[in-house]
Amino acid sequence: MRFPRELRDSVSKLRNLPLLSPTGAQLTLGSLTKVRITNGPPMLRSENARLNAWVYVDIRGRDLASVVHDLRTKVAQNVVLPAGVSVAWSGQFEYLERAAAKMRVVVPSTLAIIFVLLYLTFRRLDEAALILLSVPFALIGGFWLLYALGHALSIASAVGFIALAGVAAEFGVIMLLYLKQAWESRLASGETATTETLLAAIQEGAVQRVRPKAMTVAVIIAGLLPIMVGTGTGSEVTQRIAAPMVGGMISAPLLSMLVMPVAYRPLRRRQTACKRPDPQISTQ
Repeated sequence: MRFPRELRDSVSKLRNLPLLSPTGAQLTLGSLTKVRITNGPPMLRSENARLNAWVYVDIRGRDLASVVHDLRTKVAQNVVLPAGVSVAWSGQFEYLERAAAKMRVVVPSTLAIIFVLLYLTFRRLDEAALILLSVPFALIGGFWLLYALGHALSIASAVGFIALAGVAAEFGVIMLLYLKQAWESRLASGETATTETLLAAIQEGAVQRVRPKAMTVAVIIAGLLPIMVGTGTGSEVTQRIAAPMVGGMISAPLLSMLVMPVAYRPLRRRQTACKRPDPQISTQ
């Protein structure tokens, strides 16, 4: 019940509030119950037709998922809930679970689409698989920088890793195109498909990508460093997006310039005619 403001502002007025009994007798509220001021919840809330109360938890220095896991364990061990009472974990953790559930569907679907596009570009399963398998190793620098900065994995950092994966895949595609172009140009010029020719083509294609790759990395890092050092509103989110990109700009170029040419050689080994000198049989 909610009484008018001129009555509920005074305890004495509430005690003298006139009531009419079923028999017609005139009574006051004070004669039927005790009216006093006590401490209680500042607000009554309901959700799904059930009363609920909120407990706010501010987390600092730890990631949200591990804190909620520890809280759930402690509540299950030390709190006995009566009948009709339940506990739900909401807020940012609820949004985190929803985003993680979507990521479990979006990420595999995206990788499958990328693999199909790579296959349509190169028309070879091994080359498409080489680029796709190199992407996780290119992300190592992002994990190192997150660990060095003390940042936990979050939705913001996941967005940064997705952007980094796209850049790393682009690095691999361009490097592979340069290697194939160098190899095909040497064959077109009339050179024999030998191991020496393949090694020379790999060296030529890899060296051509050093300067463009260095310029690309310098531009990306120069654009992301102001976000990394910013302290304004929303910087706690933008820093976690930029950190994987900055760290990955160290590992991804090294992978594409050093590992990709080495891994390209076994793919073309079947096309090389490795001629070995025939053993000479000497007779006396």
